[in-house]
Amino acid sequence: MKNTWLFPIAYRDAAEPWQLGFQDAATLMMQGIIDLHHDIFFFLLIILIFVSWMLVCALWHLHYKRNPIPERIVHGTTIEIIWTIFLSIISMFIAIPSFALLYSMDEVVDPAVTIKAIGHQWYWISYYSDYNSSDEQSLTFDSYMITEDESELGSLCLLEVDNRVIVSAKTHIRLIITFADVPYSWAVPSLGVKCDAVLGCLNQTSIFIKRKGVYYGQRSEIRGTNYAFMPIVVEAVSLDDYVSRVSNELD
Repeated sequence: MKNTWLFPIAYRDAAEPWQLGFQDAATLMMQGIIDLHHDIFFFLLIILIFVSWMLVCALWHLHYKRNPIPERIVHGTTIEIIWTIFLSIISMFIAIPSFALLYSMDEVVDPAVTIKAIGHQWYWISYYSDYNSSDEQSLTFDSYMITEDESELGSLCLLEVDNRVIVSAKTHIRLIITFADVPYSWAVPSLGVKCDAVLGCLNQTSIFIKRKGVYYGQRSEIRGTNYAFMPIVVEAVSLDDYVSRVSNELD
């Protein structure tokens, strides 16, 4: 919830019934994805309007009643040159920001926290390996979906879990993703993250959450029974709250 001088604004960080648009962005990457989508959609509308206008004009002026003797025109060199140059300029305006966004998504900033997510049938395990020592295992959480019978009033059905992934807001976080049995994909729309888990590989991605909140996602690339029931819940808290929670778990 964000308070403005007019009225409070509630962020949309989870899927809604009949939702068509994006969830509200919580990271700079997701905001860049949304902005790029809107820019491409703007050019799409321009092309759609122009092509529709040309089609209507052709049908109107070349109707057999208005033009009983058909023209013997095969090529229009001028319009073809203009159309090719116009599309090249549009492609350039789309390519430059998309390449910049793509390279920024692959860049891994020196992280303050590293979390390793391992997919199992049918739950996730989150490892906070930064807090392990030579004699102790890393801080670990098993995350299972809360069923409809166990869910509380007001919770999101089939999206809530028993142990959320707790992270600090406004902190560079590295996610390392893999699986133990079958392929998975760790996806949280509000964070702009969809990272596949590949056998024998450790895929990584970086996130920087701008604001505190609870963000919901799911295992994507569904392949079989119960694979749709592996939700992911990331809770971003303040740095002090994060340190307090981690300290309590380590004690």
